[in-house]
Amino acid sequence: MKLETPLANIKGVGTKTAESLAKANLHTVNDLIEFFPRGYEDYSQINQIATIKPGKVTLRAKIEHLNTRRVRRGLHITEATLADDSGKVAAVWFNQPYRADQLKKEKGEWLISGQFGLNGHKYQVSNPSVEKSDGKHVNAGRIVPLYRAVAGLKSHVVRKILAELRPAIVMLDEILPSEIVKQQKLISRANALTYLHFPENDEQLDQARKRLGFEELFSLVLAGQMNKRENTKLTGWQIPFDQSHAKDFVTNLPFKLTDAQRSAVWQIAQDFENEHPMNRLLQGDVGSGKTVVAGMSASLAAAKGFQAAIMAPTEILATQHAETLTKLLEPFGVTIGLLTGSVKPSAKKQLYERIADGCVQVVVGTHALIQEKVNFHKLGFVVIDEQHRFGVAQRQRLLEKSSHLPHLLSMTATPIPRSLALTVYGELDVSILNEMPRGRQPIKTSIVSPNSRESMYQKVEQEIIAGRQAYVVCPLIDENPESEKRSVELEYKKLQKTVFQQNKIGLLHGQMASDEKQSVMENFARGNIDILVSTTVIEVGVDVPNATVMIIENADQFGLAQAHQLRGRIGRGAHQSHCFLVSSDSLKPTRRLRELEKSNDGFYLAEVDLKLRGPGEIYGRAQHGQLNLQMASLGDTKAIAIVQKAVDQFLQSGEDLLQYKQLYEQVKKYQKVTTLN
Repeated sequence: MKLETPLANIKGVGTKTAESLAKANLHTVNDLIEFFPRGYEDYSQINQIATIKPGKVTLRAKIEHLNTRRVRRGLHITEATLADDSGKVAAVWFNQPYRADQLKKEKGEWLISGQFGLNGHKYQVSNPSVEKSDGKHVNAGRIVPLYRAVAGLKSHVVRKILAELRPAIVMLDEILPSEIVKQQKLISRANALTYLHFPENDEQLDQARKRLGFEELFSLVLAGQMNKRENTKLTGWQIPFDQSHAKDFVTNLPFKLTDAQRSAVWQIAQDFENEHPMNRLLQGDVGSGKTVVAGMSASLAAAKGFQAAIMAPTEILATQHAETLTKLLEPFGVTIGLLTGSVKPSAKKQLYERIADGCVQVVVGTHALIQEKVNFHKLGFVVIDEQHRFGVAQRQRLLEKSSHLPHLLSMTATPIPRSLALTVYGELDVSILNEMPRGRQPIKTSIVSPNSRESMYQKVEQEIIAGRQAYVVCPLIDENPESEKRSVELEYKKLQKTVFQQNKIGLLHGQMASDEKQSVMENFARGNIDILVSTTVIEVGVDVPNATVMIIENADQFGLAQAHQLRGRIGRGAHQSHCFLVSSDSLKPTRRLRELEKSNDGFYLAEVDLKLRGPGEIYGRAQHGQLNLQMASLGDTKAIAIVQKAVDQFLQSGEDLLQYKQLYEQVKKYQKVTTLN
């Protein structure tokens, strides 16, 4: 038996099972060995019938009074009496007619594991696993692994096939360098996978998780470091630092840069002078001033004859960036162009020509920037805003629009926990904006029960009377009678007809046409709309300093990071702002809501979110899915620190990664997923 042997060739795998395995993307012996359990049930302690209590039990018993019957169409019941020296108890199986044949075929004792409790008017063991008491237990009398039910594949089927594969698991080769395994006091890979699928106790499970989690993190961190090394081999544009321009720029700003902004710009300016292309991540909380950092950096590039391209995920955000950068850069003679899908063909053609001959020095746009018709004169600097919303291929296409690899600044308003940044973005240099511009007041956040809206609406009314504006965010567009989530259409109509019938209310959602969305946002920004009822389309980039109230309906339905992003749409002016988190029900608020209520710190909330939800929300669903981490936690900073030291030692040793074939393949896979080059 080899790792590449098809599962269809394994004893006990019939045609139907092979089809289910294939649907679950399990084709070979290795695929199933790497299919890790999602959890465990402990049936290792054998009880006497006289001593059992409601809950999970394992019995060694004989079968008495077995009978089977069809109660009605679609429901088949098999009943038995289980007996040992201490007493008797009933067992029942629903829709498992094969149990009668199984239990009649052989006499003697059976190991029976299942849930004991009251069913109807009597106590019984329901739908238990049953195996001969012969010491070869797979589904009973042991710590039983539970596997994800993919494509109808049942856990007991997976366990049965893995029992056939156990000889192959025991013979598995080592992946990690032996010196690292020894230094870290890890068990072998073969033992780790044996313990994972066939644990005898909790200690074996802990050893398996430690070993396999270390292996996953080692591959991921090594991939990031190798990406970084490869990046230093590339040649890019060298953009000299223009000190007098930088001083003029800062002096003429209508506000004072924060120390964090100054530090970030200086780091970027130093990277510009390097012959290797910059690969830097600028992360900062909502409203921390990332656009100003990008704008000043673009002006430094333009001052030396280079063009800059700034790509944003939405037209609203791209338009806003273009307006902000025009105010910042035009006084220095820097020309700004806006390229989005809604630009008219005639204007677009003219803009293409001005970009190609270098007349437009900073081009702001959406995906339209990566179209074939867009040719730059001398592209030296690329900014990707909300970079996790773009795929690797899209970023690459923009970078390829230059004869030399341009410097890359990726920006995100979703603060990334340090542990995640160091691991997933191991090849990046990171700049952090952890200060808010002066004059900003912390947002006051309150959890509101759905039955306690009156005082909340009074607060909104007070703010509107004072000349302020408000957002109301709902999770759905259309009314759905099967869902308790408040729809944006329904809420818009309700507020118009009831509590705010005297006010101007606007509606915004993703299914509206681009020009219609733009019009609504412009009217809101100008103060022509008092209350904007919206979906999460306003999550990124909408900047209306006069908006001081945010109501998030069904707030418990949102992730921490997303709810914090939404809250960041207010608190951008000099006035006190208020955020109301309206629960879906009157039960005790979730931990996510309680954390949001007590903290405005996006970096702290990101750490909490990582623990509660995992890295997918932060890193971006598509790419995180490809990471396929089954055992490691990207929130385990202690483990990550240990792994990083081990990776550094391995790289310094000069060992050839190619001699570790499986590790090499895993690292190459992660390199494709994590690289931002």
